[in-house]
Amino acid sequence: MSASLQKLNVYDQDAIPSAHVSQDQATADGDWYWRPLTVLVGFWLFAGVVGICFDAGRSYLDQPIREVRVIGDAQYLDRQMLASNVAGVISAPLLEQDIAALQDRAQEHPWVRQAQVRRVWPPAIEVVIEEQRPVARWGSKGLLNHQGDIFWPDNPQQYSELPQLDGPATETQLLMAQYHDLSRLFQDAGLRMVALSLEKRGAWQVKLDNGIRVIVGREDTKERLRRFIYLYKAELVAVADRIEQIDIRYTNGAAVSWLPEPTEALAEEAK
Repeated sequence: MSASLQKLNVYDQDAIPSAHVSQDQATADGDWYWRPLTVLVGFWLFAGVVGICFDAGRSYLDQPIREVRVIGDAQYLDRQMLASNVAGVISAPLLEQDIAALQDRAQEHPWVRQAQVRRVWPPAIEVVIEEQRPVARWGSKGLLNHQGDIFWPDNPQQYSELPQLDGPATETQLLMAQYHDLSRLFQDAGLRMVALSLEKRGAWQVKLDNGIRVIVGREDTKERLRRFIYLYKAELVAVADRIEQIDIRYTNGAAVSWLPEPTEALAEEAK
């Protein structure tokens, strides 16, 4: 064996000294602190690009509102007026505009039961409405919707064909239910009820389409009205045009108040 070969060191695979490391491994170990920095720089570059794109997109979308549209069935509501009212509180471009403020303005309109406001593109505002459905007059100035809610439109006298209900504001549901119940009772007798009122102490009063007021009271409402209908058809229908009021709170009869005779009315005017 030559002298040069005797100097060659031979090792088993698992016994290689730590000092004998490959050049690639040494290079990798030397770059360990650069990798997180590279990732961080890449992340910030990506975030910057995303931010620039977002700002550009927002600037493109956030333009002045050009139109207000009212969507939904409307029989009593003036759409143009509602759109103008909503437009009156627009104070910012599309994305910056306070939608809640627009919705509050829309729901201030007496004929709007519910309103939903949304942004659309090109820059516009859509107001999706549910209109009030009037089913009765409330007192002399209000109307009732189909759920028993009171609202106060302009010129309620225009809806004189609707029945008139009156009573405590907390009893609208009871009044509506009683009206529908009693209406069927009168309809079966060929009569039509046009008004129903409930006093604070619970007494009922009815008005018929011929102008007669019927004082019903608090108890046995249906039984008393059945007795009234029998009495009316048997004895009073022929003189109905002379009757002002009928009080049926009595057990075995009724008290009739008559309209003044023409001569009596002229005498009262002379005085």
